Amino acid sequence: MSLATMSCSDDTAHSLRPLLQQALELGREIQRRKQRNRLAEYQPYSKQREFHDAGAVHRERLFMAGNQLGKTVAGSFEWAMHLTGKYPDWWQGRRFETAGRYWAAGESGTSTRDTVQKLLVGPPEKEEEWGTGAIPFADLVDTQRARGIPDALDSIVVKHVTGGTSTCLFKSYEQGRPKWQGDTLQGVWFDEEPPQDIYTEGLTRTNATGGITMITFTPLKGMSEVVRMFLQAEAL
Repeated sequence: MSLATMSCSDDTAHSLRPLLQQALELGREIQRRKQRNRLAEYQPYSKQREFHDAGAVHRERLFMAGNQLGKTVAGSFEWAMHLTGKYPDWWQGRRFETAGRYWAAGESGTSTRDTVQKLLVGPPEKEEEWGTGAIPFADLVDTQRARGIPDALDSIVVKHVTGGTSTCLFKSYEQGRPKWQGDTLQGVWFDEEPPQDIYTEGLTRTNATGGITMITFTPLKGMSEVVRMFLQAEAL
């Protein structure tokens, strides 16, 4: 039995090091660019796609599913599309042709920060990574911090493909109905089930524009008024 051993000379190994380093740096740069443009990579699974498509004919939508099944992820990428105007070729849902004004909300300021804001913008506690969420880094024009909640944002400004800018404000149900009045919006995204009065107020904000509302949540509160409203409508 004979064994063959191959080795590189020190000179050859030394000459290869710059090429290997360049390859590593190129790989890191490709990964960095992907992280900063996750919207371009989004491919929904069937239930997410069905939810998106329904927006073409329904102003009000509900994505009700268990934990970790992609409902909030779907909401974040759809909101990024509306804010930027960047709709993929496969998109068959609602389209907004101009920049607009939107709300995204959760139960509390903290939960909004840790879910909706995180998925749209990036890790709240790492400002250097803002732009690694559903909204591409290159399109995140400005951010305004919220008061009283560490790392929480009050609003973001996003570049739209038409040359204008869209705005997304972060809201919470705990603010109460008076804080949900007065604005005119293209859309309101509720992550987790809102109280009936908050949902109604959010829907009212979109009436003048013919805009949309969508709810992404895990059913934890039984047969609430909001759940009953959607299930009854589906049964008709």
